[in-house]
Amino acid sequence: MALGATAPASAAYPEKPVRLVVGFSAGGTTDVTARILSKELTEALGEAVIVENKPGAGSNIATDYVKRAKPDGYTLLMVAVTSTINQTLYKNVSFDLNTDFEPVALAVRVPNILVVNPNVPVKSVKELIDYAKANPGKLNFASSGSGTSIHMAGELFKMLADVDVMHIPYKGSSPAVTDLLGGQVDFMFDNMPSAWPHVEAGKLRALAVTTEARAENAPDLPTMQESGFPTFDVSSWFGVIAPKGTPADVVEKLNAAIRTALKKDDVKARLADLGAVPADTTPAEFGQFIKSEVQSWATVVKASGATVD
Repeated sequence: MALGATAPASAAYPEKPVRLVVGFSAGGTTDVTARILSKELTEALGEAVIVENKPGAGSNIATDYVKRAKPDGYTLLMVAVTSTINQTLYKNVSFDLNTDFEPVALAVRVPNILVVNPNVPVKSVKELIDYAKANPGKLNFASSGSGTSIHMAGELFKMLADVDVMHIPYKGSSPAVTDLLGGQVDFMFDNMPSAWPHVEAGKLRALAVTTEARAENAPDLPTMQESGFPTFDVSSWFGVIAPKGTPADVVEKLNAAIRTALKKDDVKARLADLGAVPADTTPAEFGQFIKSEVQSWATVVKASGATVD
């Protein structure tokens, strides 16, 4: 080798275990998705990809941690829609998703569904709006916490439908659904995996799915767009990002491994159990997606008046 010439630092990547950091506790959809991916990446890359949970501050602790990590491809973040909301929801965040990270790949999207307690006398989105307008201030909607995609979907509905309904935040989806089942709250935009079993059991009534396309496991359920809201396209989503400056060949290798994994039948089947739809994006496409999500949620956060110190 000529004097001064060196091989790229990433040429043999990976040469040691890779950490995939999750900003939420074990057991949630973000964590489960990360563990499905980590198993596939371990096989594809030939080195262990280890999920590391760093919950707190709506995933901001984990996001800041990965931002400060060495940009060598050995510390990655399982980023979720929550982070794009947090960018403007929190008064002071220590990161900028658009400039402090290298997008790797969007992994999956999980539809939310609008569900109501059966005691609410409505069977469609239009009927819910009409009922809310006829009874201003009477209805309330639950969420898994202030600033979550579930909360912001409700705020978007409130803004677009111009209805007077009250937000009731909970510490997680489970207690929110419990009170929705009990009638303490009236409706909710919940993640499909946690709400759909109650719909099938007749304990909740589904009015619409929040994604642009109908859900494969609920083909008869209309979308919010079909229900009169042409711009309504909301989902929980999860992807992988790396610290800014991570070598491009490392990013491309990870992107290729993720996209290949998401096309495997057994992986698609496991994700389907979560109500998740696999994605297929280049790093650049995922970067544009993140940018658009930050911009879209900033509008909703501003309109809702929601803020976290």
